[in-house]
Amino acid sequence: MKAVVMTEVGGSDVVDLIEYPQPLARPGCAVVQVSFAGVNFMDIGVRQGMAWMDIANPKILGVEGAGRIVEIGEGVADFAVGDRVAWVYSPGSYAEYVSIPSVSLVKIPERIDDRTAASVMMQGLTASHFATDFYPVQFGDIALVHAAAGGVGLLLTQIIKRRGGTVIGRVSSEDKVAIAKEAGADHVIVDSQGLFADEVLRLTDGLGVNVVYDGSGPKTFKGSLDSLRRSGTFCWFGPILGGPGPLDIMSLPRSIKIGYATFFDHIHTPELLRSRSQQLFDWIEDGSLKVTIGGTYSLADARQAHADMESRATTAKLLLIP
Repeated sequence: MKAVVMTEVGGSDVVDLIEYPQPLARPGCAVVQVSFAGVNFMDIGVRQGMAWMDIANPKILGVEGAGRIVEIGEGVADFAVGDRVAWVYSPGSYAEYVSIPSVSLVKIPERIDDRTAASVMMQGLTASHFATDFYPVQFGDIALVHAAAGGVGLLLTQIIKRRGGTVIGRVSSEDKVAIAKEAGADHVIVDSQGLFADEVLRLTDGLGVNVVYDGSGPKTFKGSLDSLRRSGTFCWFGPILGGPGPLDIMSLPRSIKIGYATFFDHIHTPELLRSRSQQLFDWIEDGSLKVTIGGTYSLADARQAHADMESRATTAKLLLIP
């Protein structure tokens, strides 16, 4: 089969398409023919040596996708050959086939296509965690959403609106304003330098927001702090761009709360994975959650997909098509 591997730690130039042995159906696993694989910042982190260092190179990239089961291993009772499935964390997903533990699979409802299912697993479950679990948005809350035109930002905005919140979105360029507003952002700030707090305070009559969702790296950290109202919540995520450095907890202003949100805490059992995924599928089916595809690439163009994502010029979800 064809698979996309990283040959060493480095930039997008270390990503290659090669012939690779097709996986076997190990006990407890299913072999899936991949229809679509999601491209995520996690993949870039792996390529840069921030994770999976215990796996020898060359190693297949990718953790998310959707497809159809072609073989099942011993002990798999809840899935069958022919089932359409999606997954959110299975290393080796940038390939034509992948072997996945059955506990990591969810069945795709008949009315959801593979492209949509592959697009919503990582970023949809992340957004769901942020707005329903880490900080359950209440009616009337005001949220600041960074990278509001990105894959997580677009889904997060819609979930916040669904729960009765107001969204102030921040984007890095004017060409991203329209897509953020289309997702439901009430206000959109264009800023690439981390100079947005004054506008947030103006939009909130000087009070600040109830919650900030910030995965934009150290550049925005101070502005996010300044944007919070008393007892506001700071949801920090996205390790690829780095953290803010050491914090003196006694220097935090206005009784705010800061936490690092990890989506695995939202789906830490197979039952939660399936119920949370089904909730996303239900929202898609009833029209309250729209999934936007920002770009599709062949496996041979995975290197370009990484370069485009790192450039911060892309919007919405990026997919690979084996």
